[in-house]
Amino acid sequence: MKIAVSGKGGTGKTSLVAALAKSFVDAGDQVLAIDADPTSNLALALGEGSPSARNRVGEPHPRPNEIVPLIQMKELIAERTGTDTKAGYGKFFKLNPRVDDIPDAYRRTASGVNFIVLGAVHVAAGGCYCPENVFLQSLLSHLILERDEVVIIDMEAGIEHLGRGTVRGIDVLIVMVEPTLRSIEAARTIHELASELGIRRIGVVGNKIETPQTRFIASGDPAETQREFIRKSLDTMEILGFLSLNERIHETDITGEAVFSNNPRLLDEVNRIREAIGHA
Repeated sequence: MKIAVSGKGGTGKTSLVAALAKSFVDAGDQVLAIDADPTSNLALALGEGSPSARNRVGEPHPRPNEIVPLIQMKELIAERTGTDTKAGYGKFFKLNPRVDDIPDAYRRTASGVNFIVLGAVHVAAGGCYCPENVFLQSLLSHLILERDEVVIIDMEAGIEHLGRGTVRGIDVLIVMVEPTLRSIEAARTIHELASELGIRRIGVVGNKIETPQTRFIASGDPAETQREFIRKSLDTMEILGFLSLNERIHETDITGEAVFSNNPRLLDEVNRIREAIGHA
């Protein structure tokens, strides 16, 4: 099962990825969560760096902001792509670098969930054909097309960094949506692009729903609820579930605990989403 999570920035993608990975782990699946968002907050959402976190030898884990994303490991990328970091990148480098050993060598574990931090290329032309992007695309393709475990990818807003070959292996793209007009428009754009790329299944998770009965004040129908607004606005997309507006998530942002720590409501809602996703 390969799952990618996208959506407008700030819609709760990382929280869902962390909780969904935990849900799959608790259900007995082998899981690898992938942080492919430039902000790289997945480690924090999984609780790495919290006072209670310990590594294999009993020492505290490094703080999440001390984790070096793979895309910033210049020596590793130079070795795998055949470039020279001292002389600068030349005209030629390997277009199919070896990456099959990277997930096991660089994975971390927090709250029982294995994860790796990819990062993103921070250049003006983000789609540059450079060693960093070749390495990142090769690794993403390996994770999606060749790994056997459940892979859940926390993506940057949009899906432009997924190539046509890579998306062949995605079983479901989850688009996170808030009950706002801007979030709905972003979801429609992502759905259109994902369909053009050939992603077979695109589903919606509505987030920050105040209550099942909460009205959507901008709707032309004063009796329309937030859930009904999302369903009606995205009627061409499968609704996988809804997440409540959850103050406990904000608390974990302050304490550094895993986003699902002492949060049975979130885990219950995410378990239902996992069941709706099913198995490939």
